[in-house]
Amino acid sequence: MARKKAVPVEEQEPNLEVQGLPEGEADTGEGKFQKDPPEVPGAESGPPEGLPGAPSEDGSPTDGLPEDLGELSGAPGNPPGPIREVAEGLPSGDAGDGETIPGVPPDIPPESGEAAVEALEGLPAGEVPPEPTVPPETAGGSEEENGVGPVSQGEPAPSPEIPETPGVPAGAETSPAEAPPPKTDRQSFYGLNFNELDRDLTAEERQEWNSIYASYRGRSALTGTIIGVDPHSISVRNGETGKVERQTMYCAIVIPYRVRVVIPASEMWEPGHERPDFVLQNMVGASIDFIIIKVDRESGFAIGSRRLAARSQRYFFAHRPALCQEGTRLKCRLLSVGPRRCLAECYGHDIGMTQRDLRYTAIPDLRNEYRPGQELDCVVKSYDPEKEALRISVKETESNPFEGAEFRHPAGSRRQAVIAGKYGGGVFCNLPDGAVCMCNYSYQHEDSDFLVGDTVILVVQRHDLEKRQMYGKILSKW
Repeated sequence: MARKKAVPVEEQEPNLEVQGLPEGEADTGEGKFQKDPPEVPGAESGPPEGLPGAPSEDGSPTDGLPEDLGELSGAPGNPPGPIREVAEGLPSGDAGDGETIPGVPPDIPPESGEAAVEALEGLPAGEVPPEPTVPPETAGGSEEENGVGPVSQGEPAPSPEIPETPGVPAGAETSPAEAPPPKTDRQSFYGLNFNELDRDLTAEERQEWNSIYASYRGRSALTGTIIGVDPHSISVRNGETGKVERQTMYCAIVIPYRVRVVIPASEMWEPGHERPDFVLQNMVGASIDFIIIKVDRESGFAIGSRRLAARSQRYFFAHRPALCQEGTRLKCRLLSVGPRRCLAECYGHDIGMTQRDLRYTAIPDLRNEYRPGQELDCVVKSYDPEKEALRISVKETESNPFEGAEFRHPAGSRRQAVIAGKYGGGVFCNLPDGAVCMCNYSYQHEDSDFLVGDTVILVVQRHDLEKRQMYGKILSKW
């Protein structure tokens, strides 16, 4: 044990009651204390000085605590805060070598940890404080142990409050181990180990997959050719009910190099502008733009959307005044071609065109002249940004062959021509320079004698400048 430091008599504080010493103890000047014999419990006497509620010498009540500790609270025998921690941290019977306890004068060595606690609370060393009276309603534990305050007679004890969990509504039952929500397609994609999956790919295959990854991440458009149309069972969300339904629909197949990209019919057209199935089936060979919306790297295929790519192109077209002005020359791609009509795409706009929009000359069957995937020059006729309606013309990229036809083919001249079509009893004949002559049969011929594609000799009769049309009569089959 460390030697005790002797304190001179003149340095000692004269009033020990302020330090919280019990009544009957006094300093002898030698560092020891004289203690009066403890009072017998139950004797009729006032509370000893130093206990809460005991009056001081001047008659004022005192709480029996040192001035430097302030107000303390807690259960009897359990000092709160740092005092309890220091007291409990000391071994029994040892206060440490040269160590002091906050709030205790250095010249008062505590005999043990419990004695230090009792001394700090103003109780004589070795005296156990009386146990608090427990109401019958809280039998089995103290008020602090039960977590409730005093309960009046006749009222049930309230149940202890359960702290609410942030983000969980009150009253909701929570299981200790809830299953995590399933990952989305995009979360599953980001969790892939691309180095391991793409390790054995060739340079061309790696470039193909990198393009697919970039389209899926950044919504960039890819260009590919439809090589087939297959029926597949696809999960589609119903726009009216909002539920996911399983449907069998035709899907366009695009293979840039080795990866199969499936584009369902629901992702080919904008809602409200759907096309019949035969239009999609006739799109084999068409070149389209699409955006990847799902990647199944383990299975080696992806799902694309043409309508998302078309939406981006329409936005780009609408914000470029140099493109949407009337008379601007652009490029269009044919998607599907039929006998009389065809479907073309120009900057995300699906435009249906007839023979009148394609050529000045009559065409018996458009499929003999055009095919899906063919790129043509066109001219902007009009554009409505509110309705996103675009009108184009392919034939106006060239001069009208009727211009100067009255000088090249004057009235009364005979010319060689080819029957291009028949309509309402009239016959359309194409001249070698592209001019069209509307003809009738002479009296000695019948309609059954001539077929579309036959070469005939005709005579030019007149020119109509307002309708920009030339008229004649078929003389014979050549």
